[in-house]
Amino acid sequence: MGQDRVKLERIEAVPQTLRDIVQAKMRDAIMAGHFAPGERLVERPLCEQLGVSRTVVRETIRYLEAEGLVETIPHKGPIVASLNWSQAKQIYDIRRQLESAAAEAAAKATSPAFDAALRAALAELGIAMKGQEWSAIFVATTAFYELIFAQAGHSIAWEVVQRLNGRISRLRALTLSAKDRSTSGLAHMTAIADAVLSEDARGAREAVKAHIKEAAKIAQAVLAKETHND
Repeated sequence: MGQDRVKLERIEAVPQTLRDIVQAKMRDAIMAGHFAPGERLVERPLCEQLGVSRTVVRETIRYLEAEGLVETIPHKGPIVASLNWSQAKQIYDIRRQLESAAAEAAAKATSPAFDAALRAALAELGIAMKGQEWSAIFVATTAFYELIFAQAGHSIAWEVVQRLNGRISRLRALTLSAKDRSTSGLAHMTAIADAVLSEDARGAREAVKAHIKEAAKIAQAVLAKETHND
């Protein structure tokens, strides 16, 4: 054999697998309320609607269960997980601690490349908010926070946030449905970005706390209304 080695070309974009596409569609459907909390997820109709095999549907359900969007009930099967205020409060408490610490640390570690990337991420978020498309908003929001956590060097904290991402996104869907929430939400995100880019560590921390406080207040009201209607 010769000494020549095959050169590995950098992968610029990872192609989506069928499973990735189905997971995204199912996740979006749950976020948009197409499947109500407590509703059974029956394999056969899902296979027919999505045009995929039972294996893909089962894998998707297991993945969404790991995200906290689906739960399996004995003798009943998988259902869309319900979300109560006690669970939501814990998620907001975790977000407040992790996101405020990350924003504070990122403000102390800015760089020209990071600043440009954060401004671009905020612009993408603004476009997504105007379009009112759930999936685009969630992707843009995740990208915004991922930049902040990465610049802060808080990789373990980001792993925790990622494990909660399904439930966090579901809460975002709840709060964004409230009147004028998309406008106020973007204003809060802009305040966070402005503080970080200005290297105002304390201001960044407080901006995150204000953002989480408003979101939690809206979620509590929405969940209380849903419980009352049930």
